[in-house]
Amino acid sequence: LPTRPYSVSGDGSLSYLTPLQMGRHELYEFVPYVAVFGLQKKERSLSQAFASYAADLDVLEAEHAATADKRTLSDVEKIKRHSHASLLLLDELELDKAMVTTPLVFAVMVASLSQFVVGYNTGVMNAPEAVVFKGHSIAMWSLAVSAFAIGGPFGSAVGGTLADTRGRRGALLIDIWTFLIGGIVQTFALDMFSIIVSRFIIGFASGLSSVLVPIYLGELAPPNLRGKLGTMTQFALVIGILVSNVLAFPFATEELWRVLFAITPVITIMQLLCAPYLLESPRWLLGRDPDSKRARFIIKKLRGLRYDHEVETEVNHYISASRVQDCDDEHELNSNDTVIEMFRNPNIRLLFISCLILQMGQQFSGINAVFYYSTMFFDGVIENPLVGTTAVGAINVIFTYIALLMMDSYGRRTLILWSSGGMFFSCVVIVLALKGVFNNYIALTAVNSYVAFFEIGMGPIPWLIVAEMFDAKYVTTAMSACCQLNWACNFVIGLVFPYLNASLGPYCFVPFAA
Repeated sequence: LPTRPYSVSGDGSLSYLTPLQMGRHELYEFVPYVAVFGLQKKERSLSQAFASYAADLDVLEAEHAATADKRTLSDVEKIKRHSHASLLLLDELELDKAMVTTPLVFAVMVASLSQFVVGYNTGVMNAPEAVVFKGHSIAMWSLAVSAFAIGGPFGSAVGGTLADTRGRRGALLIDIWTFLIGGIVQTFALDMFSIIVSRFIIGFASGLSSVLVPIYLGELAPPNLRGKLGTMTQFALVIGILVSNVLAFPFATEELWRVLFAITPVITIMQLLCAPYLLESPRWLLGRDPDSKRARFIIKKLRGLRYDHEVETEVNHYISASRVQDCDDEHELNSNDTVIEMFRNPNIRLLFISCLILQMGQQFSGINAVFYYSTMFFDGVIENPLVGTTAVGAINVIFTYIALLMMDSYGRRTLILWSSGGMFFSCVVIVLALKGVFNNYIALTAVNSYVAFFEIGMGPIPWLIVAEMFDAKYVTTAMSACCQLNWACNFVIGLVFPYLNASLGPYCFVPFAA
């Protein structure tokens, strides 16, 4: 029999942790090590569930103490004690969100800039099509745009292996250098072929970033901050798209278009100058050496801890969660064996297939046709196509925030249905407006509503479902597989839309509505 005070964990095992430490331990084990937009709801649900469970144990202990004193707790006393204990523990667990240290802030900012660069390069080719190496064919320009999405799947495919072998920090630095090389080639391009090569390089780096940044931030942050950091990276991406639209006004000209492309190397140079603030992932270090002093030093900096026993408690959270989530050399982040296991497991096969279909639906809804080619689409529809493109970018940012608020109030299925229905209706209005049934500015409004409906459902939900529905040990592999498929479908849209626009004219959005 134990001779020290102890508690019972959620799995029934004995634990010599305080209730607060137990709560954080459970969160570490059940919240996946990825920073995903909208994950806050899962974090709160887990915190509330554990707080309620710990409060039940507290009431049970109070009943035993009362029985020993030959008295009985009334129902009112039980309810008051349960409510007090639950709220107290919830407040303590929520304290992690307020305890944001300077080293964590700087690491998050440097890593998030990579997602900003991804967003910027998603939109940067939208405006300068008419001024970059005039005389190019539709095929040449569509290949230059879609080369970004050709590189993406290759980057996301090697991202997991690179993160395992070189460390999360080392892999991110390789990613930043790749962005820099691609940005320099694009800025000083000699012809369209150079643009295509540079877009492939930048796409490769973007694929790396889409895998590395969520994992890196998820492993640096405490579990109830991962959703918030995932939200920050999503905002960095959509703001990057908007900035590329805004900068097109002064720079999308025959003389200055290279300045548009120079933003990528400028930002990556800033990242390299801030590289000392990129800390290595404690999870990766502890996975290689549980006694790592470097990991303990980093944890102490990230959490703002003062005492060694606090650091050791945090280390135990990391190690225990890593065992639960299968973080070892036999289960790499992009493990093909794990993918096969998910297809063979009847309990998760349908969920995995559903996630893959949602990723295809997200891209084949045509959203990136808007971000890649809206200036081409608005040409002849409104007087200044850049105004329409920038309006789309602004709506994208605004409804990213609105989507975050709606995720707390509505179910994922409801949001997907509303999003799909709204996008379908918007496509119908766009076609009718282009046919002359409505004013051309109705077409602009419909495109903006199309983007708005995308952001409340089809944009974030396919990624969020992976983080919320899978067991933590499958999340990273499922995310990697979904990422590769998403990039592949992205390439198809980027390559095909100029031909759809040229051949179908006002009916170019019909395939997306279907």
